[in-house]
This record gives sequence, structure tokens and C-alpha cells, in this order.
Amino acid sequence: METMIILLAGVLVSVATYLLLSKNMIRVVLGTAILSHAVHLLLMTMGGLKIGSVPILGDTVETYTDALPQALILTAIVISFAVTAFFLVLVYRTYQTTGTDNLLEMKGTEEDE
Repeated sequence: METMIILLAGVLVSVATYLLLSKNMIRVVLGTAILSHAVHLLLMTMGGLKIGSVPILGDTVETYTDALPQALILTAIVISFAVTAFFLVLVYRTYQTTGTDNLLEMKGTEEDE
């Protein structure tokens, strides 16, 4: 199961890299969002997919599941959601100002000056 999730994270990283290298700003934002999801999957897999009980003291259960990876991923999801929302607002404002979302057109050339 862990191998399949690692392969899925690899596919997500390759899709995100393709999107990050595009000329369209919306695709770049989607690429950053997909890349963050790939990192979340990778962190969850590195934390281990363990089966156990909740970590409550006083139980007679012998194996417990570590809640730290889930807490770190939850925090990272919230942060990546905020960064994606900021990027979307930035792209919208840039489109309003320049009238295009093509990165090469925004770059300009020496002939334009």
C-alpha cells in the first residue's frame, strides 16, 4: 500500500512540474497546489501507515498510532490552502492590471520599450 502511495506522489510531482513550466498563470497556481498535495502524501507515507489504537493513557492496548504526522499534514493543508488563495487573488489582480495571464506576454521585450 505504501509503495502505491509513493508512486501516486511521484505522478503528482511530475504533473505539478509540467504545470509549473507552462506559460499560463492559472496552470502555475494549479501546479503549486498539486505539488503541495504530493508532498502531503509523501509525508503521510513516510510517517507510516500504521494500524493501532488512539493514544489514550490507561488503556490496555499495546500498540498506538502516532498522531504527529496527521497533525503536521493538517497544518500543512491549511497553510497550502491559504497560499493557493493568495496566489489566485494575485493572478486575478495581475490579469486585471495587464489584461493577460500569459507569462511571456507580461515579460515584455526590448522592442516594446
